[in-house]
Amino acid sequence: MTETRSQIEKVTVLINPMAGHGHAPAAGRKGVARLRARGVAVTEIIGTDADDAKKLARRAIEDGTDALVVVGGDGAISIGLQAAALTDTPIGLIPAGTGNDHAREFGIPTGDPEAAADVIADGVVQQSDLAKITLADGSVVWSGTIIASGFDSLVSERANRMSWPKGPMRYNLAMLAELAKMKPLPYRIELDDEVITVDATLVAVGNGRSYGGGMLITPGASKSDGLLDLTVVGHGSRLRLVRLFPRVYKGTHVSLDAVQTYRSKKVRLVSEGIIAYADGDRVGPLPITIEAVPMALNILTHTRI
Repeated sequence: MTETRSQIEKVTVLINPMAGHGHAPAAGRKGVARLRARGVAVTEIIGTDADDAKKLARRAIEDGTDALVVVGGDGAISIGLQAAALTDTPIGLIPAGTGNDHAREFGIPTGDPEAAADVIADGVVQQSDLAKITLADGSVVWSGTIIASGFDSLVSERANRMSWPKGPMRYNLAMLAELAKMKPLPYRIELDDEVITVDATLVAVGNGRSYGGGMLITPGASKSDGLLDLTVVGHGSRLRLVRLFPRVYKGTHVSLDAVQTYRSKKVRLVSEGIIAYADGDRVGPLPITIEAVPMALNILTHTRI
């Protein structure tokens, strides 16, 4: 693992105002104040939408910012990844979301914007793998944690169509609705050295270990081995799925007979009617090809990954 120290004198801070149920601006103010107190010049950007935010982030990198700092959750960090992947500009994180799975992976303090800002100002840069997702139309999306497909992405799709209720209860209701109509999902999974056809409940591909705020869906994944980890949950009863989910928080689900795990540099997922999500955001319909790209990201962190 390559670790270097960078002189951080000027940063561009991207804030997602909606992250953490609207708590990101407050976290951003605290983090920015600490950076300035540490002698770091700060330029703040807020996009009108995700596409605008990506453009602003890319422009900041092109203009030579020392680091792109993202204030928000995994969705906001995903915007930063699209701009910073395969560049020399490191990303800094000030966690302010509900899940914060990226921050957990990199050992960034959560719930403490000042401590997260200190990590940035200290300037320790490590390199991390990323997952490169190529859609059927040739477009590319970079992912740092989990690419989800199957039951969990169906729940996200349903929840995103619902206007009521707000907050976590919407996802709970969406999950109940999807459980009621659960059926086998035929998958073709192409790995480096084998092809798998399976009736699955869900298929998760991990560059990191967790999603959904600490659910260790691919508990053995590493951000520095140049490989992707797969967790394939075979189709079964609703009761079996309900019993499985609590075990995901400890990563012990992978020992169940219904769960198979694989490791591969490249993965192609094919399943009709299934939408992929990456880092909690909608990516697009299968088929998709996912490839581990070693050392594609520079990140400011004090914990070896």
